[in-house]
Amino acid sequence: MKENKMKNGKLNGKVAVVTGASKGIGAGIAKQLAAEGAAVIVNYASAKQDADRVVDEISKRGGKAIAIQGNVANKAEVDRLFDQADKAFGKIDIVVNNAGVYEFVPLEEVSERQFHRLFDTNVLGMLLATQEALKHFNSDGGSIINIGSLASSLAPPTAVVYNATKGAVDAITRTLAKELGPRKIRVNSINPGMVITEGAVAGGYTEGDMRKTFESQTPLGRIGQTDDIAPAAVFFASDDSKWITGETLVIAGGLR
Repeated sequence: MKENKMKNGKLNGKVAVVTGASKGIGAGIAKQLAAEGAAVIVNYASAKQDADRVVDEISKRGGKAIAIQGNVANKAEVDRLFDQADKAFGKIDIVVNNAGVYEFVPLEEVSERQFHRLFDTNVLGMLLATQEALKHFNSDGGSIINIGSLASSLAPPTAVVYNATKGAVDAITRTLAKELGPRKIRVNSINPGMVITEGAVAGGYTEGDMRKTFESQTPLGRIGQTDDIAPAAVFFASDDSKWITGETLVIAGGLR
């Protein structure tokens, strides 16, 4: 069934770069894009073993994927990432700007270092990857999918810098949709609520009071899984959304 699905996949013949795809939401999106027939570049900053594991899983299911290292906050590494992706598959059609970092601290503990670490990856990294993608899309255009967060609108306390980076993602999505539309490049974003990922588990966010608070306020009564998010990336990457750009889709079980 899986092989047959790939033969008739919505993304057959497409090539996708997914940043920060070694774990969590990025890994889930990479697997889903591959299941729909796309060749996928699994980008990672440092977690090579995890990225190789994602590639291996995709390959075992009959999909195409390679892992390429690159820190999105570094222009030279972003350039190399896209050059290697182009060399491997001959073109690029889809970019998922998923790489991100977060840290929750009260205002008194916000530092210059924390500010720049979060903004360099979450905002500058997204801009650098999108900027470089322009050189590799062909005349058919392409699809940029930014991974934002419910945090930009929910604005939870002790996350002022993180929330600010995700507010920037919302603004970048709307701005670049207008700027790049004439080149047939669509720009949309997905804003997930709390999702169970390796990082969220390691940070202790998926258990205890924070999780209980989110679940009690969520109409659908639970926090998310990575496979709640990945199908939306397929939608924005495919022709199913060919007349949609500049949109933000909140996937958070109804939490607002």
